[in-house]
Amino acid sequence: MEEWKEFSAKTADEALTNALIQMETTSDQIEYEVIEEEKSGILGLFSKPARIRVRKKEEVTDVVRNFLAKIFETMNLIVKIDLDYNEEENVIHIELSGDEMGMLIGKRGQTLDSLQYLASLAVNRKSEKHIKIKIDTENYRQRRKETIENLARNVASKVKKTRRPAFLEPMNPYERRIIHAALQGDKYVDTHSEGEEPHRKVVVTLNKEYASELPRRNNNYRRNNNYSREHRRTYAEKED
Repeated sequence: MEEWKEFSAKTADEALTNALIQMETTSDQIEYEVIEEEKSGILGLFSKPARIRVRKKEEVTDVVRNFLAKIFETMNLIVKIDLDYNEEENVIHIELSGDEMGMLIGKRGQTLDSLQYLASLAVNRKSEKHIKIKIDTENYRQRRKETIENLARNVASKVKKTRRPAFLEPMNPYERRIIHAALQGDKYVDTHSEGEEPHRKVVVTLNKEYASELPRRNNNYRRNNNYSREHRRTYAEKED
């Protein structure tokens, strides 16, 4: 955080102007407080100048960096924080690196998502425009995306074989969108979401319009393949 600097002049406005000139900045980039108003003495004698204190506003990147640094210090973790602020898109990309990143990722990325959410609150509390925060480490986001896309394809294959709907585990909105996007090109299945947050889940069903184009399962399929009820659980239900 920038340190306060004191300025004085005949009036508070003059003191502020002097501060902006010396600090080489503009009024929208600083915050200031009037410490003491100017006082006029009798016949101009014993007058006192106005005193203000000024400091530059904290940059949004500094806000999020300091916020995360305090969290990691509390967790006794040494974490390198790399930030890339795209001002045109109002997005701050944050890459974390260190020796114990598994702890920051958490089960299915839940800890990483929580850090991202809290960092977003910290930044936007002081920002005039909404800034999106994206936090990643060890390419986890991409790896998770590929895992979910593979899950979607496997579930779709099961639905086409069994002709029964498949209910996936609860996912956050981002991961549900990955499922929907991965299967939108498969005309044989449909996807929709059911339930309330945080238990909302994707359901994959057979598309009735094109179901007739799929080959029917052999009546002896279950007997020949010795499918038990346990084996017929969907891939989604078995994940982790």
